[in-house]
Amino acid sequence: MQKRQDALNGPVVRRWTRHPRCVGLAREELAKTLAAWGMAEVEDAALVVLSELVTNAVIHARVSPGREIETRFQLAGADLRIEVHDSSDVRPRSQDPSSESERGRGLSLVSALADQWGISERDGVGKSVWALIAYRHRSASADGR
Repeated sequence: MQKRQDALNGPVVRRWTRHPRCVGLAREELAKTLAAWGMAEVEDAALVVLSELVTNAVIHARVSPGREIETRFQLAGADLRIEVHDSSDVRPRSQDPSSESERGRGLSLVSALADQWGISERDGVGKSVWALIAYRHRSASADGR
C-alpha cells in the first residue's frame, strides 16, 4: 500500500530521443514503475499500449532535431494513466489496414487494451496521447471469500 501511496505524489516522467531503441527503454521504465507500485496485473496491457504510443511518436512525429519524446506514468484514481508527449502537431488517427499490411494497427490495439484513450493539447508545441488502464486489484482470495 505504501508503494501505491508514494505513486500519488506525482507522475514518473522520462524523456527519450526520437530513436527506435527508446521504445524498449520506455517499456523497461514502465515495467519497473508498475513493479514498484504493485500493479503487475496491468503490466501486459500497459506495455503494449506504451509501445504503440511511443512507436507512433518515433515514426510519425517529424520534428526538428533535439526535440524529445516524453513519457509520463501516474495514478489517476484507480487507473494507470500513460501519456506520450511529442512536439509534432500532427494527430494520430486510426486506420483500417489491409490484411497484408504490416502497419496501421497500433491505435486499434490501444483502443482494445485501454479503458480510454485520447489526444490532448499541451503547453507549448505538440500534443499528448494518453491512455487509461483500470487497475482491478483483487483483495479477495481465489475462491471468492
